[in-house]
Amino acid sequence: MRAQRADGDTAAVATADLTVLALGRSGASASEYIAAIQRRLRAQDRVRYRMHAMGTSLEGTTEDILAVVAELHAVPFEQGVPRVYTVLKLDERRDRPDQTLDDKVRSVEDRLAGEP
Repeated sequence: MRAQRADGDTAAVATADLTVLALGRSGASASEYIAAIQRRLRAQDRVRYRMHAMGTSLEGTTEDILAVVAELHAVPFEQGVPRVYTVLKLDERRDRPDQTLDDKVRSVEDRLAGEP
């Protein structure tokens, strides 16, 4: 998969793992903030995403991922949280520009399937 850039050219697909932590909220549950972030992701079409138990996986161009992450970082602030801590792990391979999140998982699963 090659991602379409704003200028119409294609760019390598990058993958990322994102966790946005709303600090200073009144309760221990984060589901309200996570749901708001997932709604924001659902409303955009620049990156593919997949929520998991500890964050969200993202897939798209590096430029698009970083732009979307900036928007997501702001979501808890919009809900009145005084501090937001965001953790982003970004992986961009230029030797394999078509590698997707599914490809990465499949590669490990294939190795596990071949084990004795």
